Amino acid sequence: MDLLYNISIWIYLVAIHISALFSHKAKQWVTGRKDIFDKLQKTIKEHNSIVWFHCASLGEYEQGKPIIEAYKVKYPRHKILLTFFSPSGYEIKKNTSLANFVFYLPYDTKSNAKKFISITKPIKVVFIKYEFWFNYMSELKKQNIPFYSVSAIFRENQTFFKYKWFAKQLKNVTHFFVQDKNSSELLKNIDLTNITISGDSRFDSVKATANNAKPLPILHNFSKYKPTIICGSTWGKDEELLGKFIKNNPNYNYIIAPHEMNRISALQKQTNGILYSIVNTENIKSNNVLIIDSIGLLPNIYSYANIAYIGGGFGAGIHNVLEAATFGLPLIFGPNYKKFNEAKDLISLGGAISITNYKELISAINYFNVFDSTISTDYIRNHSGATEIILGTL
Repeated sequence: MDLLYNISIWIYLVAIHISALFSHKAKQWVTGRKDIFDKLQKTIKEHNSIVWFHCASLGEYEQGKPIIEAYKVKYPRHKILLTFFSPSGYEIKKNTSLANFVFYLPYDTKSNAKKFISITKPIKVVFIKYEFWFNYMSELKKQNIPFYSVSAIFRENQTFFKYKWFAKQLKNVTHFFVQDKNSSELLKNIDLTNITISGDSRFDSVKATANNAKPLPILHNFSKYKPTIICGSTWGKDEELLGKFIKNNPNYNYIIAPHEMNRISALQKQTNGILYSIVNTENIKSNNVLIIDSIGLLPNIYSYANIAYIGGGFGAGIHNVLEAATFGLPLIFGPNYKKFNEAKDLISLGGAISITNYKELISAINYFNVFDSTISTDYIRNHSGATEIILGTL
């Protein structure tokens, strides 16, 4: 099985190099790792006391952010090395002041793992949520470097609980900080006991965002005269339903932040919306649809809405619902939410509704015109505190 795993890594590499000929994102993935060990060697040099945090992408970064911030306060002399697997995380956060060094993670081969660890010499390693790269984990174990999995969540259908080889890889983890009791029980069923149920650090992250939200005066002016619906991280199917609703309901203002920037042109045609990059106090008066064509604004924008529609639920899965919930908003999203505990919790509490069609969208918006915002804010408050639990051990 060890051989098959390493072969699968090489097959993936071949596939992504082929994809790079046609996909900008795949090209970034490949070119971002070019000469990476030379770059590491020149940048890291003689630095010591390096603590390595790894995130798959931007969502995991936001999950890890409060942990890194708290860690820096607790250990101010340690240097933070931050790595990403995906371009959508690295390209946005490569200049973050949160870390001393930011790099792509070299792909998971035995030789890469040895070389990366020999250059960076981390004193401890923290991987966020779903990331488990077995060659890195094995090498860290061999070198007696503590490896922590934080804000992790496990499900019964994962390979760890079906095949002994995969379960064995988890024995290389020094300690698991899991989100829920179910994850803890699954790990115990494969004879792992180094577990703490800490909750999800994303609650701490979004709570901090709400407490430190940056004012956006143009959005304040835009949203104060009509109830405002914000549509965050939308995809094509989401926008199809929303476009129809927008056309038939001019009594609302709408803010749309598409998941992919290449959707901007189509959205403009579909909604006659104005772009955030060119909006001003004058031209905004004649528009009730504002399209966000800038990255990184979404968490702050939710504070100007009355209702939030979260995209992705008609595709691979919904995006971050907590960013909106922390501002007390009722949530609407598509049917693919079952993997997200927070979405299921908010539905059961009455703070969210899942829809499958246009008629249900209308019904959900009408229902949420009167909403008790304490449902969402209480939920965020009651689930915060994971960072403090994790930092007690790190």
